[in-house]
Amino acid sequence: MIKNKRIITAIIAIIGVLAIAIVAFAVNANSANSVEAESKTTKVSKSTKIVAKKAAANKKALDAWKHPSESKKYPDLDKHKDAYIEVSIPKQRVYIKENKDILYTMKAATGEKKSPTPKGTFQIQNRGDSFYNAESKEGANYWTSFKDWGVYLFHSVPTDKDGKYVEDEAHKLGKRSSHGCVRLTIPDAKWINSTVPDGMKVIVK
Repeated sequence: MIKNKRIITAIIAIIGVLAIAIVAFAVNANSANSVEAESKTTKVSKSTKIVAKKAAANKKALDAWKHPSESKKYPDLDKHKDAYIEVSIPKQRVYIKENKDILYTMKAATGEKKSPTPKGTFQIQNRGDSFYNAESKEGANYWTSFKDWGVYLFHSVPTDKDGKYVEDEAHKLGKRSSHGCVRLTIPDAKWINSTVPDGMKVIVK
């Protein structure tokens, strides 16, 4: 009888150990699944953030023509009496310079090879709010002439006959794409139109 009790006690003990082992295994399995699920959620979250970041960057690049070319303020020309404008055709940039110092850099689009922007030294002439050329079916805002009194201009990205900006053309800033004028972002063109004085030197090279 005593021997049987010992056997039963041993069996119960073994069963208890097995039960504890099963519970521990289940807990570990759940924990592992939880960690794996959390890891997957973290990866998905990071992936979503990366995609959102890229989308925001792409939108910013596409909307660049609506904003100033630089995040800093435009130069105060009252403090820079010797300032002048330099247009770089190879770099597709317009620089506001004083001596050799670059005060501000603007994204630009100069003339295509079949209608190039003339090179040389010129000066700021007349200006106006907007125009539309029926022959080229293209207009622009904030125009400022630097050669031939209204023929060669700094102006905004193009507009259509209704005065709406043509986004396909606006996205060409940084490439030679105009009929000879120098295209700029809307704020850059407006700043030149409203701030740069008549007679300021313009170098195109």
